[in-house]
Amino acid sequence: MKPDFAKGSGLLPVIVQEWDTGEVLMLAYMDEQAWKRTLETGESHFYSRSRKAIWHKGGTSGHVQKIREIRVDCDRDAVLFMVEQVGGAACHKGYKSCFFTRAEKNGFEVCAEMVFDPKEVYNK
Repeated sequence: MKPDFAKGSGLLPVIVQEWDTGEVLMLAYMDEQAWKRTLETGESHFYSRSRKAIWHKGGTSGHVQKIREIRVDCDRDAVLFMVEQVGGAACHKGYKSCFFTRAEKNGFEVCAEMVFDPKEVYNK
């Protein structure tokens, strides 16, 4: 069984969760080609909706995600990657998780420590 990519017009959401802690690290999208590359390599590959291209998570930063388990939901239109996050950070902004901002009554607040400086890693 594989995900039903037709249901999402070719793209399905992927929730990425840390294998040992259960922490949600990120949400991304994948097409069938990214699915195949993930299975072939054992590391997360996704589809960038803004760049319209496949990307290997950690390909630039070295913060790859080693797949430990893949689950597909009951409708086969959403995927869960349980990963070993190499380098301690999943977020390109330098945080462990992309969910580093908490909603408060008067706005938003950063609620996590940075793991790395994106300017140093991505030369931006």
